[in-house]
Amino acid sequence: MRNGTTPFEAKLWRHLSRSQLGGFKFRRQHVIGNCIADFFCPAKGLIVEVDGDTHSVGKDLARDEMHAYQGFATLRFSNAEVGKNIEGVLASILDQLMALPDRWPHPNPSPEGEGKK
Repeated sequence: MRNGTTPFEAKLWRHLSRSQLGGFKFRRQHVIGNCIADFFCPAKGLIVEVDGDTHSVGKDLARDEMHAYQGFATLRFSNAEVGKNIEGVLASILDQLMALPDRWPHPNPSPEGEGKK
């Protein structure tokens, strides 16, 4: 896992933690395959990334395509967006969460039903 967090990630996390945004639970620095997502909502399969100046657009695009293939949606925001327009960022995240289908219950439940014997 990455050590530490950027001030912009910390700012966004203050709004995403404890299910504050629309009641949706987020995980911070969640491992997906060989990548670490800044934030992840497992109920909707939404990855939220906060990108600084060191991000490579090409690598990010390839990573987003790989995640889309796995059934995940990705939203990316720059440090500047989080720093200057947190309300707009939160509105965009909430809009995407509301538009995505629920991933639960599990997409492939057993024929007998979960927990039934």
